[in-house]
Amino acid sequence: QLQLVESGGALVQPGGSLRLSCAASGIAVSIVGVGWYRQAPGNQRDLVASIARGGSTDYADSVKGRFNISRDNAKNTVYLQMNSLKPEDTAVYYCNTRPAVRGLWGQGTQVTVSS
Repeated sequence: QLQLVESGGALVQPGGSLRLSCAASGIAVSIVGVGWYRQAPGNQRDLVASIARGGSTDYADSVKGRFNISRDNAKNTVYLQMNSLKPEDTAVYYCNTRPAVRGLWGQGTQVTVSS
């Protein structure tokens, strides 16, 4: 069964760090592009980072220099390391292929940045 499961979200203070995980089953992250997306209340779901099949990465301007996307092919998992977190990073974070496939959206993981 094709599935992507997000984890690692938490409540963190501004300036803190978190690492999100996206565990894949039924699909190899090494042969598809994978993206991390986020959606804050009242906002659309936006792509924040992606890693292509060849390993190249891309980031939204709002997270460049603070977030890092990586993957572990042996664990079939994609990570999002988030540093210097800001309140505006508060959102539900999802992973999906890039481009996204409707049927692969999971429950997401909540990241809240607040003091």
